[in-house]
Amino acid sequence: MSFSPGLVTVILLMLGQTHGNSVTQMDGQVTLSEETPVTINCTYSSSGYPTLFWYVQYPGEGPQLLLKATKANEKGSHKGFEATYNTETTSFHLEKASAQESDSAVYYCALRDTVMETAGGAEHKL
Repeated sequence: MSFSPGLVTVILLMLGQTHGNSVTQMDGQVTLSEETPVTINCTYSSSGYPTLFWYVQYPGEGPQLLLKATKANEKGSHKGFEATYNTETTSFHLEKASAQESDSAVYYCALRDTVMETAGGAEHKL
């Protein structure tokens, strides 16, 4: 995949679910201008309170942990990105106030059930 200078590309793909737990992201690819706010939606379904993660995979590299949250209302932040563990809306949306060309990557939302020790995930390419 080639990236255009000055643009940020976001691609989302849905993965499966495990033991009734799942995370969902919007499908497709999003391209936006640099310095534009970006939100990558992630909702989850779980019988308990899972640990939630965002991973990033830059072109030609393996996935890397971007941030995580382990309890309700906890806010994770790293490299200008942030996500808040919202149990009321069962969401963990990833946000950045000003997207940069260097943010072009695949973004994975994932969960781990702390009771069942199972995992599931979804991916999104920015």
